[in-house]
This record gives sequence, structure tokens and C-alpha cells, in this order.
Amino acid sequence: MPTEIITSRDNPRIKHACAVRDAEKQRAADGVFFAEGPKLCLELAKGCRLRALFATEAALGRTPALAAFADRTTPVAPHVAEKLAGTRSSQDVFALFETPSTDPAPLLAEARRLLALEGVQDPGNVGTLLRSAAAFGFDGVLLGPGCAAPFSPKVLRASMGAAGRLPLGHCPDLPAALAALRGRGVSCLAAALYHSRPLDEAGTAFPRGVCVVIGSEGQGLSQPTVRACSAAVRIPMTDRVESLNAGVAGSILLWHFRGV
Repeated sequence: MPTEIITSRDNPRIKHACAVRDAEKQRAADGVFFAEGPKLCLELAKGCRLRALFATEAALGRTPALAAFADRTTPVAPHVAEKLAGTRSSQDVFALFETPSTDPAPLLAEARRLLALEGVQDPGNVGTLLRSAAAFGFDGVLLGPGCAAPFSPKVLRASMGAAGRLPLGHCPDLPAALAALRGRGVSCLAAALYHSRPLDEAGTAFPRGVCVVIGSEGQGLSQPTVRACSAAVRIPMTDRVESLNAGVAGSILLWHFRGV
């Protein structure tokens, strides 16, 4: 029996989806996150459990692959899709996914190649770094205090779904997490200007693994976090610019250490 189309913008399921889209507290309380767009939703479905899919009938017709989720799909009228849209131009496909575990314990115990972030607040930078970590074969990402929420709509768009394919771990005490990694021989390398060595002198000989540690766009890494690391590295560059943003700098470091 075909599912009845939602035509009211005040439908409780639509209002709930919008609340999940807009509020981290709602996402945390319900254990779900919101995604928009057929490509992103299909990518996320490869690594995350789909709870519900909303789409216009036209969008379902344009993307036959969505038929695989027919049992969890509810058609919506175009004006309802406009309410669900988190962007100016609606892509007419929206989904709620179950949020994966962000327990850092498995990463701290077993991962060989990690990215750790502290205070990276810009969603575009966090998404870029997640995407780069996935592209260069890293095992996971540790998220310290002050980072943009990895399953917020802006981070999801910037990461192109990498947040759903890459293990993540929330670390309220990042220096302690880095100390645990060093305890099993993982080299933790802080991206910092002071008391650092150029990247091309850092090498890639880290037999027990490496953790690249990136700080906030404006302040960099905190001193306790730098002290918890094995060493500090910097990216050589001309004097035409003072610094690189976190997304670019981190991606360069991830590429350099991709073969560890």
C-alpha cells in the first residue's frame, strides 16, 4: 500500500526533522542526525543506519537508487520540502540517520593513524579534515573540546559523508588521550610554529603509528595539548602569508603521513 504524502508543514514528523536539523541538543537527545541531498544521503547510508527518508515524488523519480529505502521513505509535497531544506535551494531529499558511536576507547586502543582536533570551530574546516582523513586512509578522528559537531548539517556537507564512514571519538580531555596513545608507542605530532621542526624533516618512520594534532583557526593548540605531544611540526611556506587555515594545513599533514 503506497505511503500517504505529507502535505502539511506542521506535520509532527516534519517539525521533528527540522528540530534535529537545527539543534545539537535535539540530535544528542534523540541519537539521530539530519542530512540533505540525494548524493549525501546515499553516501551516508553506506555507513550509517537510515531511520527515515523524506523526498518529493519528483526527486524519487530522478534518483532510482533511493528505491532501496522504500520501506523507510515518506513522500512530501514541494512546499514541505522547502521547510525541510537547510539550504536556499532545496534538493528535495532529506534523511534522519542514527548517530554512530563516538566512544574514543577503540581508537585509543588500536588505531595506528589518527587525526586529533582541538577547538576547530569552523564547520567547513572540520568537514574538510574529516574528508581528507578518509581520503588518505586514516583510521579515525579524535575530537577534543570546542570542535564543530561532526554530524551537523554544515560539517556533513563539507565532509561529503566522510563522518559516516570514519570512526570518531569525542575526547573531553585531549591531553590525556594523547598520553594514552604515546603510552602504546604512537607518535603524536602537534601542528605548531614554536619549537617545531619543518615537515620535510619530520620523516615518516613511525612504526607504532602517528597522530596528527591540529588546533583552532585563531589560537592554535593549547599548551597542555602541545606538551602532551611527542614533537611539533610546521609546514614550510613563504612570508607572503602568516598562516594556513586549519582545513588546508591539516590536509597537507595528513597527505604527508598517509604512508605511515
